[in-house]
Amino acid sequence: MAGPRRTPPGPPDPDAAVFVISVAAELTGLHPQTLRAYERMGLITPGRTGGGGRRYSARDVDRLRDIADLTAAGTGIEGVRRILELENQLTALRQRNEELQAEVGSLRDALRQAAAAPRRTPGAPAPRSANLPVLRGPEPGQSVVVWRRNRG
Repeated sequence: MAGPRRTPPGPPDPDAAVFVISVAAELTGLHPQTLRAYERMGLITPGRTGGGGRRYSARDVDRLRDIADLTAAGTGIEGVRRILELENQLTALRQRNEELQAEVGSLRDALRQAAAAPRRTPGAPAPRSANLPVLRGPEPGQSVVVWRRNRG
């Protein structure tokens, strides 16, 4: 009799903190003390176990390799810090750009749909809209206030 079907695991999470310091050091070619020093300098922030042990993610290992490459090329620690900061800003800007592009695409689609909608002939009564109330002329001594909710 066959057991329950198991789905194969998906790709590993690059932010899952799974590597102990010795493994991270071996993967990056750096000494464990160097990893601790980079943490003290704020260049890297590994995860922690309940007992306080450091755990590094694949993303942390990549970042440590970048730091090692930059320092090997002669870049000082403050230069490395600034480069990493700029890379983080660039990543955030790229994500925001993708969000804005998706929003522009949605707006274009909405405009195309609105442009394709049948037009009202002059003098014909306005179609009833589900989201707009029907306004009758104000009685003497009354006024009508029209406002629009800002969606920002």
